[in-house]
Amino acid sequence: MFAIFKKELQSFFYTPFAYSIAALFMLIFTYMFNGGIADIDSSTFYFSFTDIFYNVTLFFIFLIPIMTMRTFSDERKFGTEVLLMTSPNGVFKIVIGKFLANIVVFLFMLFCSLLFPLVAHLNGEVVVSQLLCAYLGFFCWGAMCIAVGMLMSSFTENSIIAAILGEVAMLIIVFIDDFSRTAFVSQYPKLQSVLYAFSAQPKFAYFSQSLIRLSDIVFFISAIVVFIAWTIISIEKRRWNRG
Repeated sequence: MFAIFKKELQSFFYTPFAYSIAALFMLIFTYMFNGGIADIDSSTFYFSFTDIFYNVTLFFIFLIPIMTMRTFSDERKFGTEVLLMTSPNGVFKIVIGKFLANIVVFLFMLFCSLLFPLVAHLNGEVVVSQLLCAYLGFFCWGAMCIAVGMLMSSFTENSIIAAILGEVAMLIIVFIDDFSRTAFVSQYPKLQSVLYAFSAQPKFAYFSQSLIRLSDIVFFISAIVVFIAWTIISIEKRRWNRG
């Protein structure tokens, strides 16, 4: 598993890819950060990093599919999937190794964003508890999106299609809560409760309000496990079909 993890990290950090993704993330974060300050109309500057993270979420889901689209699709495209599948590493270790490598890139992006709390601290006061809550919630959200993106990448050898599928899947995850509150769905309370139970946005909203609930953490962990399990099943199915 470590060999797969190391290989994936090298593919990210030995090329401009990880740095380009981090730069785009910083660009989005800078826009939201400046917007939060620009909206202040008093001599006392007050804004919340939790609000910034919540607003970044919609833009962030456009970056994750770009980051994960090559995870398995390139292996199929360049014919290295057969070598990967016949290696001593099992499918489980391969998927986990690739997932952890993507998580490290995501953590690198979050580490870069620490520049903004530092600037705010040097010029004012930062509520550490709110900041930690925002980072925890955003990490859980991002890890789930990475798992979704990897699943989409396992379906096709075209990385562009994988990115599009990942984007569609993440948009569904984001807006399923809004769909559950439509007039049509409201006519069916049981369906509405089921859709709400699978909605990730309300769970992340609690983090953005500086509230950490065990049920929300369990939801994100469960979602990550389910999407990783589906990725393993997808790859195993294709391997068995190859004979």
